[in-house]
Amino acid sequence: MLRFCANLGWLFTEHAFWARFAAAAQAGFKGVEFSQPYEHPAGRLAEALQSNGLEMVLFNLPAGDWAAGERGIACHPGRVDEFREGVARAVQYAKALNCRRINCLAGIAPADVPQTRLWETLAANLHFAAEALARENIELMVEPINRNEMPGFFLNTSAQGLQAIAAAGHPNIKLQYDIYHMQRAEGELAATIARLLPVIGHMQLADNPGRHEPGTGEINFPFLLRHIEALGYDGWMGCEYAPLNGTAAGLGWMR
Repeated sequence: MLRFCANLGWLFTEHAFWARFAAAAQAGFKGVEFSQPYEHPAGRLAEALQSNGLEMVLFNLPAGDWAAGERGIACHPGRVDEFREGVARAVQYAKALNCRRINCLAGIAPADVPQTRLWETLAANLHFAAEALARENIELMVEPINRNEMPGFFLNTSAQGLQAIAAAGHPNIKLQYDIYHMQRAEGELAATIARLLPVIGHMQLADNPGRHEPGTGEINFPFLLRHIEALGYDGWMGCEYAPLNGTAAGLGWMR
């Protein structure tokens, strides 16, 4: 049976951040994820998880200045030291929250840097992060994001995600496969997921167009979710979508 976790950056935003944990638990979720925990004290996050019986499923490495439009720094040659400091900070949070997966956003490629240099930087940073996380029994994810959603993002397709994993050359890296992003980037969801299942460590979903809940767009989620379950996927499925008419009202698809 598939396990769904609530992305608290997208779901239950009708509530203040700290109230979203209880709202997710009341809706039946057993796990949560969100992008950046670093603006909150780790101890208070751990308390919110524990008091609501929730598992912290995944969060991202520090991604630079999000408000200024940065979406990760792993491919930036001039920011390797900052990336490594971010890995250390993420490990501290993961240990405090008992989180076993951390996602790396490659970032928007800086202008005027050769592709070979960007790939070399990304590969070295992923290897460093994977090694540091392996020492703590934490798995590193790397996520492709479609270029329509995020112009200039360095990894756009599942093939590029696999290329990054191969270039990093470390066994502690898996692919984070976002159904919404990959529908927009390449399609062929069912066949691609079946082919890549051994390297997929985490999945996320939203329908297309609009990035709303399943059943609001073109993706045949009843078929696709049965397919993923039949393949034997035993990881979490992150619900990273913008509810069309409120979170609770849009959860009927899960039943």
